[in-house]
Amino acid sequence: MYFVFGLRSSLLLAFFIHLVVYAVLFLKRSVQRGRLSDRLIGVFFLLAALFIAPWMLGFGGWYDTQPYRDILFYVPFLQPLFFGPLLYFYVKALTNVNYRLTKTDLIHFVPGSVYLIWTVAVFVVDKLLLKRYYLMNGRTDPDFDPWFSWIWLGSVLIYLILTIKHYRKYKLYSRAEFSFADIVSFHWLRNFLYAFTTLSALFLFEHILSLIVELHYGQAWYYFLAFAIICYYMAISAYGNSFVPEAKLTFQPENLATYQDVIPGQGASASADHSWMIPWKQKLEQAMADRIFLSADLTLSDLAQQLETNASLLSKVINNSYGQSFNDFINSARVTEATRLMKDPYYQNYSLHAIALEAGFYSKATFNRAFKKFTGTNPSEYF
Repeated sequence: MYFVFGLRSSLLLAFFIHLVVYAVLFLKRSVQRGRLSDRLIGVFFLLAALFIAPWMLGFGGWYDTQPYRDILFYVPFLQPLFFGPLLYFYVKALTNVNYRLTKTDLIHFVPGSVYLIWTVAVFVVDKLLLKRYYLMNGRTDPDFDPWFSWIWLGSVLIYLILTIKHYRKYKLYSRAEFSFADIVSFHWLRNFLYAFTTLSALFLFEHILSLIVELHYGQAWYYFLAFAIICYYMAISAYGNSFVPEAKLTFQPENLATYQDVIPGQGASASADHSWMIPWKQKLEQAMADRIFLSADLTLSDLAQQLETNASLLSKVINNSYGQSFNDFINSARVTEATRLMKDPYYQNYSLHAIALEAGFYSKATFNRAFKKFTGTNPSEYF
């Protein structure tokens, strides 16, 4: 196959291959685990690889060489109208293991499907029926027509905003519900969403600028390179993020109403009557005395069920009685347990990781952050 290996074409080729590989890995894992999130992100990375293909192949000499030029023009490489819905529903499925696409959800994929059908129709009419340029002018790639660029950029930005809003709600929920919030906060996802939003906004600004001054087409290559880099970062992070208690991830936006926001360091209001909380506080303290915090995957709902109440009431008791979120309340007890173990001669040969697990932490990273937060020092220094 004809391909000129230059700096620009080779760089994009490397990312193209990696993204295709990760797409296959995610799709394979989706079959093995039955996770909708893996299937959605696998399709996203496959389309991301195709998205950079025209620039990879164009700088690889295809644009100026037939029949490769027609392949570039007629093959629907660019399908960015699917990017937004795929990412949006991926985050929904990632944060809720029980999430399934509904018929209403499928409406979000209609614009992308319509454009895909149109590109197929162009190929059928021009290449199979008329055997000449008719629906396409043969001089420029229709995937890069200004009207299409405006539409898909607008679509991507709108869905990114919706996705970020959903993620931020989930972040609030995770701090209130999970005692292992750090490992299910998906910081890599936040970084990708903000980077992709910034990149798309800059590309949109470049389109606006092109209405005023003439820009060289080669400048857009840097956008596609940056896009490939952040997608590769997300692929590595997402595929490596498999060691989480997925069964506990059942977030729905309406769940937030269940919890009471907590202001760190602020306990019960002096003017409010919280006497009704006393019996529940006593039950809670008994559960802590029974060392329930040693359960690494403990959630607020689990604890509420054990105390025979609901998450909303228990959240209020913890927030108003201790001025902490559930996550901080449990992890502060785990840090206290860890410091006790460090002083115990029986555990003197234990590693910090082993002590963290003994104290109920899900991972050493969570242990390190919590220990620093509640003691002001690192575990290694304390140990």
